[in-house]
Amino acid sequence: MVAAASVVVAAGTVSGVISATGKGPDAPEARPVSSASPRPVPLPAVPSASPSATSATVSASPSVRPKPSSGSASESPQAKKTTVSARLYRHPASRVIDWVRAHPGDPRRPVIESRIADQPAAVWFADWSPDTVTARVRAVTSGGAAEGRVPVVVPYAIPGRDCGGHSEGGAPDLEAYDDWIDRFAAGLGGGEVVVILEPDSVAQADCLSAGERAARFASLARAGRVFKEADPRARVYYDAGHSGWHTPAKQADLLRRAGAASSASSDGVFSNVSNFHGTADEIAYDRAVLDALGGTHLGAVIDTSRNGNGAPADGAWCDPAGRTLGRTPTLTTGEPRIDAYLWVKLPGESDGCRGAPGTFSPSYAYDLAR
Repeated sequence: MVAAASVVVAAGTVSGVISATGKGPDAPEARPVSSASPRPVPLPAVPSASPSATSATVSASPSVRPKPSSGSASESPQAKKTTVSARLYRHPASRVIDWVRAHPGDPRRPVIESRIADQPAAVWFADWSPDTVTARVRAVTSGGAAEGRVPVVVPYAIPGRDCGGHSEGGAPDLEAYDDWIDRFAAGLGGGEVVVILEPDSVAQADCLSAGERAARFASLARAGRVFKEADPRARVYYDAGHSGWHTPAKQADLLRRAGAASSASSDGVFSNVSNFHGTADEIAYDRAVLDALGGTHLGAVIDTSRNGNGAPADGAWCDPAGRTLGRTPTLTTGEPRIDAYLWVKLPGESDGCRGAPGTFSPSYAYDLAR
């Protein structure tokens, strides 16, 4: 994907990351300019684990870190907890959670566990699997309902996904996609749920012909209507790209054609998925997009999972160095028209440079979290 794009990497093209059943490659996944976002409290550096204890997804890139102290990891200040949303649902299975469970002695574990694994994150459905998608969505939404918390789900199976880039795939055609959406909606239940509808599907539509674009946008508008009809408490957000991509006017025009201005299909827009642009920039950009769209019912959600230091000055997008976690997930932002800060892209999942696309890299996760 080009540097201007959101750089969404579908972990489902590698293997399932979060599973409602714990089985199968087609399980759902947690995924996944200077920022005004507050950074976590600084922590002392922690060494990488020894080769024998390191996951196969650890980056092969050389790194230099201090030697471990003589104290045990459990006695380390890295175990300090960070604030966790009381309203958002944390699915109990993901690659990062699996890694934490499998590496109790890794000195990076306390930081990765408290800063990343304990936080609620979106659950991605990145494969076209009509026979199982209803049950898998229901497993996530019913889990959230049982805890009185709000899950975040990401349908990600649009045909022609990512214009054939890293995250290519999706349904074979729009007719099959519409059927998959119907089955997805059947799993939503009747509780609160946030739906992040098809990252990059609107902002990255320039690779399609005019006819293909119109057909895609019709399917997206239909998807929003189907979700909200199936679950009136569902909040559906459409792809606004990010502040370093299209102008607000251009993005609003595309969004309007995709149904994002209609209360029958949309609650607003999302931005910065799998990207790094600072929260303050995204707030200003999203408000400009919303103003251009019209409709006082519309709001925006921002992916803050990796934007604590803002976007790299050189435009790097593939696991760039020097990034940090952004604001923790919340449904209470204190910002007008900004409905939530969410972790849509799961921190530590590689864009393809610190490991295979979508795989979990503990070295990358630790670099983001420390």
